[in-house]
Amino acid sequence: CRGALDVAHVFALARLSGWEGEMDFDIIPLFETVDDLRNAGDVMEELYNHPVYKSHLQKRWSRQVVMLGFSDGTKDGGYLTANWGIYKAKENITSVSRTNDFSVVFFDGRGGPPARGGGNTHKFYASLGNNIQSDQIQLTIQGQTISSNFGTFDSSRYNLEQLFSAGLENKVLDDPDKNLDDRERKLLEELSEISYATYQAFKAHPCFVPYLERMSTLKYYGQTNIGSRPSKRGKSDELKFEDLRAIPFVGAWSQLKQNVPGFFGLGTTLQKMADDDRLNEVKELYHNSLFFRTLIENSMQSLSKTYFPLTRYMRKDEEFGDFWQWIYEESERARRYLLEVSGQKNLLETSPNIRESIKLREQIVLPLLVIQQNALIRIKQLEKEGKGKSLLAESYRKLVVRSLYGNINASRNSA
Repeated sequence: CRGALDVAHVFALARLSGWEGEMDFDIIPLFETVDDLRNAGDVMEELYNHPVYKSHLQKRWSRQVVMLGFSDGTKDGGYLTANWGIYKAKENITSVSRTNDFSVVFFDGRGGPPARGGGNTHKFYASLGNNIQSDQIQLTIQGQTISSNFGTFDSSRYNLEQLFSAGLENKVLDDPDKNLDDRERKLLEELSEISYATYQAFKAHPCFVPYLERMSTLKYYGQTNIGSRPSKRGKSDELKFEDLRAIPFVGAWSQLKQNVPGFFGLGTTLQKMADDDRLNEVKELYHNSLFFRTLIENSMQSLSKTYFPLTRYMRKDEEFGDFWQWIYEESERARRYLLEVSGQKNLLETSPNIRESIKLREQIVLPLLVIQQNALIRIKQLEKEGKGKSLLAESYRKLVVRSLYGNINASRNSA
């Protein structure tokens, strides 16, 4: 949703389709890009003060449902900026809703990995203060996360209890310490700006899209039913960043075992704070803010699933070698400074169950990932030899597609 006019279009479409009488359905605006999230409060203020929409909401129990997209927010602005942007958007929307005597329900568009709003989801909700409306928790459960979190009675009960207790805790305890103070907000804003600039420079690199297109499994997602949608928007053969869909975008990085959307920008940001002799401020924020601590620990999950030896051969690639090295060095920076900020010796040291679960699953998928990488290399070689349409090349392509299913399901929350 880029403005109040988008909501008006829904009204118009309903009338044009022959809808008569009262509009007895809810209209749910979706905010997901960095700019959309930044403007979300102003958009809702405009809607609440429009006589037609205000009357519509009053007939809908004065309740507004707002959807916030983690996946596209991360793809657009990077991990830290997207999560901080969603937090602020929730604050702003809550404020204008309360001012205009409306209740707001947030519907979070989340996926499996931290880059798509996954990870320790219940900790995220438990970290929200009373300045964010949390009477209800609505969120999407997608892909293999459905079976892994709710596939058995015990796992379903556990995950539902975690979400329920997080919402109940906010309602009953109403801890004012969960609200960020001005100094913490200023620091988070500064961290977000540095991270955003780093990610934008990375995203604008001329190798970014070609790297995904030619060195990853991105284009093969369209040949599966994973994500329920094609790997890109539009029918043009030319692949552009804005056409990339979030599920294959995040999934392609996961198949490479690079997991860029879950950490990129954090390493450079924290190094900048260390260079300015301000890392202690970040350490203090980590220990005082459950929200920031959850972001850091979820990013640790992403880093725990990286395995650069799998693609180390790319370091010698004439076109993409330097680009691969950039990603690798940023991951090492992130790993180093996340450990320093958290005071841990190893990633996820305070969450041994999660750490061991990831370790076991990564051991399971690694052989299949090696087979997948070998198939991708063979396909490139055959294409260079003019045999891209040969039966052998097609067999390798089928092998890549089949490997996606096994890797994604075994990894639990990689897409």
